[in-house]
Amino acid sequence: MRWSDIHAADSSVFTRKKITVVGAGNVGATAAFLAATQELANIVLIDVVEGIPQGKALDMRGSSPILRFDSSVTGTNDYADTANSDLVIITAGIARKPGMSRDDLLAINAGIVADVTRNIVKHSPDCIILVVTNPLDAMVYTALRVSGFPKHRVIGMAGVLDSARMRSFIADELEVSINNVTAFVLGGHGDTMVPLPRYSTVAGIPVTELISEQRMKEICERTADGGAEVVRYLKTGSAFYAPAASVVQMAEAIIRDNKRVLPCCAYLEGEYGMNGYYLGVPCKLGAGGLEAIIELDLTEDEQSGLLRSMEAVADLVKVIDELGLY
Repeated sequence: MRWSDIHAADSSVFTRKKITVVGAGNVGATAAFLAATQELANIVLIDVVEGIPQGKALDMRGSSPILRFDSSVTGTNDYADTANSDLVIITAGIARKPGMSRDDLLAINAGIVADVTRNIVKHSPDCIILVVTNPLDAMVYTALRVSGFPKHRVIGMAGVLDSARMRSFIADELEVSINNVTAFVLGGHGDTMVPLPRYSTVAGIPVTELISEQRMKEICERTADGGAEVVRYLKTGSAFYAPAASVVQMAEAIIRDNKRVLPCCAYLEGEYGMNGYYLGVPCKLGAGGLEAIIELDLTEDEQSGLLRSMEAVADLVKVIDELGLY
């Protein structure tokens, strides 16, 4: 049998999944690279700037013999190349600068996300969308409204990142392996997020038994300020390694149908007594995207914190609705 015949036969029985990453900046390029190295799918990296996605994709592909991954990585400026993607990660948007809150990004990034979403829907009408662009809770709402997709196919990345930061701070505080630490952060992705020490553990032991109440309060405050702390150090940019790793963890759960329970930004329709807004809550992710929202038994203070977070999101959504993007 000739090589061409073997290749044709192989291609007919094996089709790798396809992930598109929109935005070839630090977050997008890092997410594309991590997804490729984990062989989650063939990767398409798209950006409006000519040459950037092509050059970064070529560089990633050059690392494949060393890191031993066979996923292809393609850079493009043309949405036609993203056609029939199984999953699309939206990172496009401007990054925060020192002194700028996530909310300052609202109008600019809403327009970007709306335009990106229209192109995604045109070329990949059956895909699942993961949104990373800030301010997250409002941007994933924008993607939902513009796309017309059901809520289980439009999900935001926030809680995985916030919880990871909290886990790292707890591990550093106790000088234990990060693998022993679990943590949950709910609510909006911003100053009103709701860290839950009561649901955070070290090797199954509640952190409330290992860390003083005052010190735990400080860790929770640092978690809420985690993104801004990075911005203050970088001065001309924002976090990208942790956000990229976080969205790839979500992508892996969906592509590999892992049924993982992760804190994600999901559209609530009565859960936690809230309706019509995206908020960070525990979610089960699998091949269907958002397959379930898990409701925790919250204390009065925790529920109040979640309500304050929702009210902050509602203010952003009101502005988004008035922009006339959909």
